[in-house]
Amino acid sequence: MAKYLYVYHGGGKAESDAELKESMDAWGAWFGSMGAAVIDGGNPVGMSSTVQSDGSVKNDGGANPASGYSLIEAADLDEALAKAKACPILSVGGSVEVAEAFDM
Repeated sequence: MAKYLYVYHGGGKAESDAELKESMDAWGAWFGSMGAAVIDGGNPVGMSSTVQSDGSVKNDGGANPASGYSLIEAADLDEALAKAKACPILSVGGSVEVAEAFDM
């Protein structure tokens, strides 16, 4: 099985305790549906900074800042993409970037 990094973009924050619970339940159900394929469920992340090739730092998160990550196992890219299509972030306007993670 190959490893795939999911990088989440967008999605926003819950505005109430009820929305937070609904969101957490959706994420829990999605991770539960993947079972042992979830290597690291990951976490949300804060605004990123980018170190440029000239050494300067941009603190704006770039054009499409990451909002979280996970690491999962899948037989191939098609399976990893199929699993990503059920991600709860998609229902709130976010996206999932999928990339194979190689062991070194």
